[in-house]
Amino acid sequence: MLGFVNLFCRDVSGRLALFAVVAAVSATPLLAHHSFAAEFDGSKAIRKTGVISRVEWSNPHSYIYIDVKNENGTVETWGCEGGAPVALSRRGFKKNDIKIGDTITVDGYAAKDGSHLMDARRITLTDGRSFYGGSAGDGGPGGNGNSGK
Repeated sequence: MLGFVNLFCRDVSGRLALFAVVAAVSATPLLAHHSFAAEFDGSKAIRKTGVISRVEWSNPHSYIYIDVKNENGTVETWGCEGGAPVALSRRGFKKNDIKIGDTITVDGYAAKDGSHLMDARRITLTDGRSFYGGSAGDGGPGGNGNSGK
């Protein structure tokens, strides 16, 4: 590997090429992250109460999937997108606060594409505790990350 780096670093154009490669590789994870407005509709506030069926505590967003019984009695699975696990943890919401089978209420905003995905702005547990679930500074409603309200 060092031979490869040395090959590129012999002159200025080689250093620039190496810099471009490193910058491109470093930026790749950022492509998975998006602003609120890219995926969600801030005019479509929704509330869903359901039973947790799956949790993905991962970066750059965490996902909680809940099974929601609709008016006709059928069950729909909704994905609730939240902030990064470290951000949620700093707000007091820890992975061990929820488990499969728990019932939660999620307030947020519907996906623009009409899918069963929502931006989770507030997550309320059965014991009454609630947490701000969004990504701070993402441009969405209440996007400061400081409040569960």
